[in-house]
Order: sequence, then structure tokens, then C-alpha cells
Amino acid sequence: MIYKSKKLSGLLGTTLLVASLIVAGIYLKRQIYLSDQNETIKPGSAVMINEEEFTDESTTSEEVAYTHELFVDSLFVPWSMIFTSPERMLVTERNGSIRAIINGQLQSAPLITFPEVSTKSEEGLMGMALDPNYAQNKTLYVCLAYQSGINLFDKVVRLTDNDSQISAQATLLDKIPAAIFHSGCRLRFGPDEKLYITTGDATDKNNAQDLESLGGKILRINTDGTVPDDNPFPNSAVWSYGHRNPQGIDWHPVTGDLWQTEHGPSQFDGPPGGDEVNLIKKGENYGWPTVSHEKTQDGLVNPKLVFTPAEAPASGMFYNGDVFPQFANNFFFGALKGEGIIRVVLSSDNPEQVVAYEKLKGIQVGRVRDIVQGPDGYIYFSSSNLDGRGTAQDKDDKIYRLVPAK
Repeated sequence: MIYKSKKLSGLLGTTLLVASLIVAGIYLKRQIYLSDQNETIKPGSAVMINEEEFTDESTTSEEVAYTHELFVDSLFVPWSMIFTSPERMLVTERNGSIRAIINGQLQSAPLITFPEVSTKSEEGLMGMALDPNYAQNKTLYVCLAYQSGINLFDKVVRLTDNDSQISAQATLLDKIPAAIFHSGCRLRFGPDEKLYITTGDATDKNNAQDLESLGGKILRINTDGTVPDDNPFPNSAVWSYGHRNPQGIDWHPVTGDLWQTEHGPSQFDGPPGGDEVNLIKKGENYGWPTVSHEKTQDGLVNPKLVFTPAEAPASGMFYNGDVFPQFANNFFFGALKGEGIIRVVLSSDNPEQVVAYEKLKGIQVGRVRDIVQGPDGYIYFSSSNLDGRGTAQDKDDKIYRLVPAK
């Protein structure tokens, strides 16, 4: 299980030929790359977006061969992972519990269980984020789905971490439209120390374009639940809209740009496929359901990547560690349907431009959901084989990590 990544990091120092490609009329449709292959991406096969010149020798000295190893097992659909210290990880399980992993050992008793959590299908206890001032206030945040009468909603709850147990403080944001599908709720703090929240359209397409609805959006709030004064819409938590079911967000380590992954249609609401990687801008409209796949319209933002057939992106993370130099500033996400980890390489000259992507070779663990960088510089990722759509393996679900090959 030892693999070297493709020598994609050599692309980072090359000059993009975007302008000449456009002039020549051979630049890709919509100025993005549409993955129109008839099968999901083959692991280990790099897909070049632009015609770049690079050599394998240019990055040989910086390559660190990697392998993956088991970190812990016997979890139930681990949705979100955060480190509170180099020795301690917290994990949300979709059926309502937060578990602690200390020095690589899964603790038997949950730190907290939410009895109200709804787990009929895709919804449940989902995103979790650490307060920027966690070292002082021991505060963290989660998003969970619950039923109220005949309706399902998501809510964001602020918690206190007391090491041996976690207690709820307050509900910061409530009545986010939810459903048994399209309720994805990823939480992450931005460089501005504001809390960003992804929300699905809750199977109602109209939510995504309705600025009065919290569904189908990326939301941005203060740590007390109030709306920041510099949000794009007055007295609204909405940061961007026109999203179907986004479940991954992170910020470029150098530019601070926000990138996102999003699930495309699933036949009942549009042609299958159309998964997206987006560069998120304040107040912009990302088109769902007006456009998807190869369609475009003035005033709507095009994705940077589209995947058809679907890979089902479930997370998003930029790597800025020292262990794998060839991954510097690359964007990673876990693929559920695609059963793997996809790495996206951006141009160093124009970090808004995707130059290549690949599915990492050797990751044969089933459906991959969350992916995070640990304090040790390793890359941790979780399986999601007990979510009703995977094939369970022995002692699933599990958390693995990419480590240097010995």
C-alpha cells in the first residue's frame, strides 16, 4: 500500500497558457474542466486541465512516498473530525454522539449524545468546529438534524468541552430547512474567525434561490449567533446561495480564498452527476437549480470543476503541512460514491485556476467522507460504509491516515 503521488507539484511553478488557449479557441467549455468520462476517475491517473510543461525530475527531491494506515475502528458514520490537541481528536457520529480518541484509542463512552437527533437517512449529527479561542474558552460547535412535528430542521449548537464530557450551551441558529436528503451541514471557522455553515436545499430546489430561506446556502455568523455587519445581505446570515448540497469548505492557506465541494443532481432532481468544486465569493449566486452540469447563465458563477459521473464529494481540506511537500496548498476531498480521495492542484501564479486533479492511488477503504490535516501533518480521513449506501467491512466505520512510507 505504498504509493508516490503523480508529480503534479511541478505544475505549481509553471506559466499557465490560459490566454493563448482562449485565443486559439481550444480552451475548455465554460472555462472549466468537465469530467465527461464514462466511469469514475481511475486512481493514480492525473487529469491535466491545461497543457503545461513540467518534468518529473523537477520535484523528485521533494516527493515523500505515502501509505495509509488504520487509526481507529468501530465507529458509526463518522461525519466530522477535529483535533483539540495533538493527542486528542473528537468525532461526530451521525446517530448523535461525539466520541473522543485519545492517543489513538477510541474512548468507549460518548462525551455527549443528542437524543433529539433525526437519523432516517442522510441527516443526523453532522458538522463540528472548534472555536478560534478554544484554548481559553473550551467552546465548540455542532450541527444536527431534528424533527419538529412533520418537519425536519437543522440547528447549530454551541457546546462546552469539559474533557471528560461535553455540555450544551445554546442554540445559535435554528430552523434551517432539512430533509432526509440534502441536509449536509459542514461547519468551519474562516480566517476572519466567523463561523461558516453549509446547508442543503432540503430537496426543495426553490430554497437555493430564495434569499429568505437558509437552505441551499453557505451561511456566516458570529460566535454568539448574530449576523456580522459585513455580510452581503442586510440582517441575513447568507454568504452565498444557489447551492444544492455543499458539504466541504476550506480556505486557501496563502490567498485566503474560500473553496467548496457540492453534490450534483441524483436523477429525481436533474441529470445524475454534476458534482462541483467552487471558488466561493461573497454574495454570489452559484446557480442551482437554474443551471447545473455544462449549463451557464449570465450573473451565475460557474464551478471550477464538474464531475460526471458523480464522485459525491463529502468534505474539503487544504493541505499546508510539512510531511508531504508535494501536497503543499493542494485541495483534497473525500468521495463517497467515488470511494476515494481526490486531490486538486491549483496554479501558484493564478490560485483561482485549477491545473490538474487526481484520485489518490491505493485508498481502497470504501466510501470516504471527512478529511482533515492533523497537528502531526498527517492526513486523516474517515470511511462511511455504514451510511446505508456502502458495503460494510469488518469493524467499520474507521478512521485512517496518510503517513510517510517506511
